[in-house]
Amino acid sequence: MEILPGLHRIECPIGPRYVALYAIVGKVDILLVDTGFDGSIRETLVPYFKEHNLSLSKVRYAINTHSDYDHTGGNGAVKELMPNALICCGERDRPMIEDLQIMIDDRYNEFAHDHGFAESQEAVDFIRTVAFESKVDIGFAGNERIDLGGRMVEILHTPGHSWGHLSVLDEQTGAVIIGDAVLGESVLLADGAPAFPPTYRFVEAYRSTIRLLKAYKPSEVLTSHYPRYKGQLGLDFLDLSLAYTDRIEKICFETIQEVAKPITMLELIEIAHTRMGPWPDPAYKYLVYPVLGHLEVLESYGKIKRSKNSAGIDTFSI
Repeated sequence: MEILPGLHRIECPIGPRYVALYAIVGKVDILLVDTGFDGSIRETLVPYFKEHNLSLSKVRYAINTHSDYDHTGGNGAVKELMPNALICCGERDRPMIEDLQIMIDDRYNEFAHDHGFAESQEAVDFIRTVAFESKVDIGFAGNERIDLGGRMVEILHTPGHSWGHLSVLDEQTGAVIIGDAVLGESVLLADGAPAFPPTYRFVEAYRSTIRLLKAYKPSEVLTSHYPRYKGQLGLDFLDLSLAYTDRIEKICFETIQEVAKPITMLELIEIAHTRMGPWPDPAYKYLVYPVLGHLEVLESYGKIKRSKNSAGIDTFSI
């Protein structure tokens, strides 16, 4: 729907959840934020454009907020159906966005070697059925401004969920489109129920991103998997997300103290996941993303030590 003048939110189903794509319409060009799955473009966005008299040929910029397949999987369809579109992303996320195998190896299976947690082959096979990559035309670093024709947008570097994560500030409305830059206390299902943990990965960058977004005092915080957060609700969402990082870090440290012997990250999660959130098995296992980030922070502060067990898996202790 057109949620603000010339700013459209297009919710595309992804199983029991949705990914919200956004179109910012200028007098000359349209900027698309995220491409979802291949079917998100073909089955949801294209009919939406036709219904609202928006031209696919006016789409000049298709910005991937970050390197996750539910945000980049429609890139191939964009290149096929939008002849003037340039695929854009944060430069640091470019390798994963251009090559699904790199995304699978370096993002989803990052934890396999040192922590014993890997995506199932079924999950990997699913990724390859819904996501089709393309080459990236423009890599952004942040602080770029784009003129869509009487409408300016600013590209913000908002790392934490990934190193190259981008957000888009629509200067006309003051709304900021943040993708997955900030994730509250849980990612949600379409009905608002908790789906899985907030999968931020690089903790101090994530905290800095939250503070940066607060400083813009956005009129709305527009995410990919949550409802619209207008005015104070947006600031409250940012505050909630920042407070959650402190809570998880405290739980990680307390758990290692209480166990009083070296434990693996997965053992820590098994012990403490009910204190971290309400997710069932196997959803809670995706705490590997934030928990590893917090363990790295605690290690950098000298509060915990890392070693290897006999199986070659990282362990953590006081």
